[in-house]
Amino acid sequence: MGPIDPVAARLGPEASGAEAARMRERLGLNDPLWEQYLDFVTNFLTLDLGQSWVIYGDMEVTRVISFAGPPTLWLGFWAILLPLFIGIPLGFYAGLRPNSGGDYVASVSGILWQAMPNFWLSIILLAVLRKTKQGGWFGFDWYTFGPDIRSITGTPDLTFVTAAGIDWGTIASDIKLILPPALVLGSASMAAELRIGRTAILETINSNYVETAKAKGLTDRAIIWKHVFRNALIPLVPVITNEAFLLIGGSVIVEYIFNINGLGKIFFQATLQGDLPLAGALLFIFTLVIILLNIFQDLLYTIIDPRVGYER
Repeated sequence: MGPIDPVAARLGPEASGAEAARMRERLGLNDPLWEQYLDFVTNFLTLDLGQSWVIYGDMEVTRVISFAGPPTLWLGFWAILLPLFIGIPLGFYAGLRPNSGGDYVASVSGILWQAMPNFWLSIILLAVLRKTKQGGWFGFDWYTFGPDIRSITGTPDLTFVTAAGIDWGTIASDIKLILPPALVLGSASMAAELRIGRTAILETINSNYVETAKAKGLTDRAIIWKHVFRNALIPLVPVITNEAFLLIGGSVIVEYIFNINGLGKIFFQATLQGDLPLAGALLFIFTLVIILLNIFQDLLYTIIDPRVGYER
């Protein structure tokens, strides 16, 4: 029912009528729509993801996921890790020092960072890094900084685990290659965590139980680490887990711009070229990931917030 005919996308617009008819029959496109839809749902419920129609020509979708999934997971891992270790500490720092110079710098930087869209930030970052080749600003060269890389775009190798052990040089190259797109993909989450973390610290540090702890003679260090930080993490839990929505949607753009052969880029290509089984299967997997992360979020609540329990 879409605007793209998958038969024409696979065979080309000049395919003969008989050849196109045979292809439509083989793909089941001549069946009634309700029957196609029931087969579509039944196959997904039995985890039969089918085959690619156009891009990989009859290749099993599970095989496509086997080589495209690891680069996306590698990108997502670093896109979550960077906000956790940059956004949250900066937010907590700003909250513990309100109305200071550091607070203003962190808050304004977070707002500006969040205002920059991923597609624009990706292009600007690529242009800046390419300008450093053979010594750009102040002699800094991103290509030779740390492990040497030939290109700042492309798919990470991810073959650092060998029979002989871990190849740390390959790990360093893969990290260096994925850091720019991961920084772009995690930028919105980083800014959101900074702002919400700052607000959570300000609300928590002025709570009655913190004043009670001070009255009991607890040191500031003990109050902050045992009471303030743990309670300030509670509003950040849904922010961190809901980053999956941004990462899944944003990876489509970022992977395409940085030429990473991952699930996001393939999903984009499958949608444009009418590869319906591949696009539908990837969307199904993205949905399952989000559901599982929401369940994981509920489990985190029981660990961080003692007021939440399984029996409730």
